[in-house]
Amino acid sequence: MVRRAVLSVSDKAGLVPFARRLAALGVELLSTGGTQRALAEAGLKVVPVGDYTGAPEILAGRVKTLHPRIHGGILYRRGLAEDEADVRARDIPPIDLVVVNLYPFREAVAAGKPFAGCVEEIDIGGPSMVRAAAKNAAHVGVVVDPADYDRVAGELEAAGALSEATRHHLMRKAFAHTAAYDAAIAEYLTARESPGAAPQRFPDALGAVYAKVQDLRYGENPHQAGAFYRAAREPEEPTVAFARVLQGKELSYNNLLDLEAALAAVKEFDDLACVVVKHNTPCGVARGATPGEAFALARACDPVSAFGGIVALNRPVDAAAAKELTDLFLECVIAPSYAPGAREALAAKKNVRLLEAPRLGEPRERWRRRPEEARELRSLVGGLLVMDRDLGQVRREECRVMTRRSPTEQEWKDLLFAWKVVKHVKSNAIVFARDDVTTAIGGGQTSRVESVKIAVLKAALPVKGSSVASDAFFPFKDGVEEIIKAGATAIIQPGGSMRDAEVVAAADAAGLAMVATGMRHFRH
Repeated sequence: MVRRAVLSVSDKAGLVPFARRLAALGVELLSTGGTQRALAEAGLKVVPVGDYTGAPEILAGRVKTLHPRIHGGILYRRGLAEDEADVRARDIPPIDLVVVNLYPFREAVAAGKPFAGCVEEIDIGGPSMVRAAAKNAAHVGVVVDPADYDRVAGELEAAGALSEATRHHLMRKAFAHTAAYDAAIAEYLTARESPGAAPQRFPDALGAVYAKVQDLRYGENPHQAGAFYRAAREPEEPTVAFARVLQGKELSYNNLLDLEAALAAVKEFDDLACVVVKHNTPCGVARGATPGEAFALARACDPVSAFGGIVALNRPVDAAAAKELTDLFLECVIAPSYAPGAREALAAKKNVRLLEAPRLGEPRERWRRRPEEARELRSLVGGLLVMDRDLGQVRREECRVMTRRSPTEQEWKDLLFAWKVVKHVKSNAIVFARDDVTTAIGGGQTSRVESVKIAVLKAALPVKGSSVASDAFFPFKDGVEEIIKAGATAIIQPGGSMRDAEVVAAADAAGLAMVATGMRHFRH
């Protein structure tokens, strides 16, 4: 039975209708601050917490609900003789329902408030009430999400009490709510420069809290269960996690991984580009004058692998591009948007998942990353690896020419294009490119020379005259010799091998140009 409820919410969506339903059931409403005003203005009878406790708010509202009459009413175990004696002796009535969500700390940070302003948005009384109610969920309901208002009110109207299943559901959400809140505060303090010290790159304790979007049909394989979670706040850059699904079958675990790989690769380009991914690595990348042309050129690099692939485009899909896309069996397409004619054409392929990521069409300088969004997390059994995402880029003027011959203007263009792509291919990664199109891709091998051989063996486009990117240095000259045999004319690589001299000598002997970036792009 719910006799008394305390309501104190930052997010007031649905508050008044919910409170009306509680009042109609005879529930006494206790409240504070802005919530109290909102309820009173709606004509509801509400008891100010200060009147209820006999202790008015102090410290400009910093202390309102931190009182034994509030926390005793929430925490006491109904039916336990010692607790019943305590509350009778101190005249503490039961509080059976706590409706609280917390001060908008994340919003204050996102708005760029100064440090002191953000600190003022750290809630104290709210988390205390939420945790108290959640701890005593055997007797008390706790609501932190307006989405639960209807369920709670409906059960009370039907049965006069909350079921054990609902109280457990609310308890679980409550502790997740406070955990995410504390994690956001810790993240903010980690990223902020302390007086006299540099900001800490990684927190001492990592509170990575994500909300479940859906259970997946399975994980990587059918015998593995899987689920999809997303962060509490949408990043200010294109993401798969927050992309809108417009059509198609339910996304799978592998679809999501491949979409992430395709999106990451196409985000390298400011101008119009298309990436085709298969098994988490690009099998074709191209720039083009139109989306349809870019896709056709990317597909031509490895049409066999492109079958059943994932496509990412960084410009809206028009009707002409949609026709090209429907000519091949694809699993997923992600783009900034789709023209009406394109949607109609793609609707014929009802199983193709179409995703829309509007920020993908924005200039890259508008993408802003919070510190936690510039990290990559990978699990170990019993552990977690955390590192900065590989957002490294190289400009022509930062490269060092290693050979006697410098690249031509066309070779420079091809080398820098290939370098953008090789970063996203599984190591040991090799990319041949010419005229803004990948002509061959090899990767995922245990030796670099094998990646070169596989790239050439699989090539569906002529590789002669291409320029080549290698994600890491050549440990021996054999990889360069295979590139020479294929007819490529220039190489971009990090440099730094103990055998750089013999690698360069092989290139010089064949008249190749070779440049060093000083940056490696391993992708394991």
